[in-house]
Amino acid sequence: MMEEVDEAELLVERIAALDLGKAALEACVRVPHEQRAGRRMQELRGYATTTAQLLEMAAWLRQWQVQRVVMESTSSYWKGAYYLLEAEGFQCWLVNAREVKNVPGRAKTDRADAVWLAKVAERGMCRPSLVHPPEIRRLRDLTRYRRALVQDRTREQQRVEKLLEDAQIKISAVLSNLHGVTGRAMMDALISGERDPRTLARLAKAGARKKTAQLEEALRGFFTDHHAVLLQMMLDNCDRISDQITALDVRIQEAISPFSDQAARLSDIPGVDAVTAAELIAEIGVDMTRFPSAAHLVSWAKFCPQTHQSAGKSKAKGRDKGNPWLAGTLGRIVFAKLAF
Repeated sequence: MMEEVDEAELLVERIAALDLGKAALEACVRVPHEQRAGRRMQELRGYATTTAQLLEMAAWLRQWQVQRVVMESTSSYWKGAYYLLEAEGFQCWLVNAREVKNVPGRAKTDRADAVWLAKVAERGMCRPSLVHPPEIRRLRDLTRYRRALVQDRTREQQRVEKLLEDAQIKISAVLSNLHGVTGRAMMDALISGERDPRTLARLAKAGARKKTAQLEEALRGFFTDHHAVLLQMMLDNCDRISDQITALDVRIQEAISPFSDQAARLSDIPGVDAVTAAELIAEIGVDMTRFPSAAHLVSWAKFCPQTHQSAGKSKAKGRDKGNPWLAGTLGRIVFAKLAF
């Protein structure tokens, strides 16, 4: 028996769609026909992606009383147009390009893509991706750059260890932390010209003093002035990056202050420290209404396996690639909990 369903056609009367490139974009505006009811009018214009041109486009969109501006998440080219139009008061939607692919047989040009996207969007046949508000985006810029700097410092520290191995200096096999107080004192002395293993071993601090004999043996290498020049550069880079990380920590604390309550609650979770809490907020945000349930959040983050069913048989499939920044944070939380 056929039943009537409560499902009205979704339609945005005044829509704009952008097909974005690095230097230019194509914009399509579709609005109701001024004289013929049920008919549509459209106009296409091309603009450069400079600020002046984007502002000119915003004035054009405002002239047509555009209700929503839709664009694909093309590389990072969408950010300038999105942020500017957002600041100009437009409702902006960022959509996944895979969900609005052109149908087979349709012409593939920038102008045709803009028209197709406008048609899809005006009928409600696409959904917006999550774009965080400006304050969360600023926090995310800081936390992601901090993570990148930590990785850069780790790579530089690994270069230091390789250089010492090249000079047959084996202190990394004795010390748990080559870049701790003891290790740094010995490397500074090597750079200054000290080569006597016994003198270098006496620079050990605290618990490392129990390993003086082992350190003396590990320091019997052939460290030269050539190694000293390279080691000095590497340590200078490590120090520079460490100073930048410290400066970022201060900025992150300032940026997260509006979300201090949420950060405090996250820090109550075992394995979550202040830095990890800031990273979680930067990647997920604080508006949980965007996710109807915990399962939706896990699915959005791409941390649940997909299930594909065909001919009555279900076949598990690996999860899609998710947010690598969020994945790294969650991985650190898990390792921290295992360490307890």
